[in-house]
Amino acid sequence: MHSEQAKAATNEEVISTLNNLIETCKDGQNGFQTSAEGVQNSNLKSTFYEYSQQRAQYVGELQALVRELGGDPENSGSTAAALHRGWINIKSAVTGQDDAAILNEAERGEDVAKDQYKKALEMSLPANVSTVIQRQYTGVQAAHDAVKALRNAANNANSSTSTGS
Repeated sequence: MHSEQAKAATNEEVISTLNNLIETCKDGQNGFQTSAEGVQNSNLKSTFYEYSQQRAQYVGELQALVRELGGDPENSGSTAAALHRGWINIKSAVTGQDDAAILNEAERGEDVAKDQYKKALEMSLPANVSTVIQRQYTGVQAAHDAVKALRNAANNANSSTSTGS
């Protein structure tokens, strides 16, 4: 008889979950990098570069956990997976050089990242893994909320002023 609420995740399940988060963070890292290169506003540019760096740091932390568990860490965000994870239209948004469109895509990407972290936190993970994921989730949530606020501000600015270009 187990007194635990949820069955503890197996080592393989923990590694798989961490590798999924690594891919999610790599997608965000690349998405924010692309966004930073595409936006005109210099404040947005530095905000996106900051989030890209944050995700790179998260990837390193998660890869270290996978190695501690004896697993093989995910090394590259796969393009096919990235497509269904939210950053699908970032290239076209950047090509259009529309800051509001780029913010829309960034927010969509962050929605997906938030969901991936929530799913991971619902699992019965080892305490050290859970602590790292919870801390990273807090950062992802803060980034999501900031991007959403920036997007809303950009969309409001776009709807209240007509651009001549």
